[in-house]
Amino acid sequence: MARTPNTSRRALLFGTAAVSAGALLTACTSNETKDQEPAADNAPVADDKPGKAVTIGFAGPQADHGWLNAINDNAKSRAKKYSDVTLEITEGSNDTAQQIGQIQTLINKKVDVLVILPADGKALTQVGLQAMRAGIPVVNLDRVFASPQAYRCWIGGDNYGMGLNAGHYIGEQLKDKKNAKVVELAGLDNLELTQQRTKGFDDALKNYPNIKKVARQAADFTVESGQAKMAQLLQAQSNFDALWNHDDDQGVGALRAIDQAGRDDFLMVGGAGAKSAMDAIKAGNSVLKATVLYPPTMAASAIDLARALGQGKGVGGLAEFEIPSSLTLYSAVVTKDNVDQYLPTGFI
Repeated sequence: MARTPNTSRRALLFGTAAVSAGALLTACTSNETKDQEPAADNAPVADDKPGKAVTIGFAGPQADHGWLNAINDNAKSRAKKYSDVTLEITEGSNDTAQQIGQIQTLINKKVDVLVILPADGKALTQVGLQAMRAGIPVVNLDRVFASPQAYRCWIGGDNYGMGLNAGHYIGEQLKDKKNAKVVELAGLDNLELTQQRTKGFDDALKNYPNIKKVARQAADFTVESGQAKMAQLLQAQSNFDALWNHDDDQGVGALRAIDQAGRDDFLMVGGAGAKSAMDAIKAGNSVLKATVLYPPTMAASAIDLARALGQGKGVGGLAEFEIPSSLTLYSAVVTKDNVDQYLPTGFI
C-alpha cells in the first residue's frame, strides 16, 4: 500500500485542524503548590496496537479512473493492517441513487463508522445526514457534502493548492525569461475542483509579471480527451514555454500528442501523481518535469480516522481528545530531485 514517505506525516495531515482547546488542560488555581499534569497527556490516542473492534463501511464512486482505483486500494490495504478493523466496502457507483442505496445498506447493517467518497457531494448530503442522525459518524472523503452536519470529519486534497504550487513551480523555472508564455490543459470545466485548480494557477502566475497564460483547453480527465485537446493546443500555439496539465491520466494522451507533433520546446507539469508520470519524470526523457500531488493516500488516512472514531480515540501528536473536524492534504511538487521519495505513492 502506498504510504506517505515522510516522518512528519501526522504533523502534515493534522496540522491544519481547528479544535477547541478549552477543556483540554486541567485548570490551575493560585494556591496550588506544584505543577499539575495536563489532562491531555493522558488522552487515549490511536496507534497500531489492537483495540476495540470496529466495523467500517466504505462507499465510493465507480473506480473508472486511476486515482479512484488507488483510493479503493489504499482503503483496503490500510484496513488489512489492523486486526481490529472489519471493512465493509461497496461496489461503487457513479449513479447517485445507486450510491445512496449502497450507503443506506451500510447504515442498516449498523456499521460503527462510515467513510464516504460521494460521486456528487451535494446530491449525497442527505444520506450523510441520515447516517449521522443514526449515530454513525461519517468520514467524508474528498468531495465534500453540502452541509458540515453530514459528516464528523472531512479529509481531502487541496485543488486550489494544486494550481498554486504548479504555478509557482513554473514561475520559478521561467522567472528570468522575458515574455514567457504558458498554456493550461484543464479537466472538466463543470466541476468545482477544475475551477479551483485554475484559480490557484492564475493566482500563482500573478507573482510573475513576465509570464502570460496564452491559452487554455478543458479536457475530460481521460487519455483520449487529453490527446485530442493537447493536439488542438499545439496547433493553435506555435510556441510557448510551459504547460500545466491538471490530471496525469489525461496527461498520457497529452504526451502522445506532444510526441506526434515532435515538440520538445517547453516544460510540462502534471497533476495528481500517477506512477507513469513519476516514471517519466525520473527518466528525464520527455517534456514532463514535475507533477503536483493529489494523494490517494487520503483513503488510508480516512481509515485511520474512522478507526480512531470507532475506538473513541484521538490522534497521536496532538493534545486534543478528539480527532479534528477538517484535514486538508498538501499538494507537494514532485520533481527529479525528490521523485524517489514519492514514487511509492504513485497510482496506476
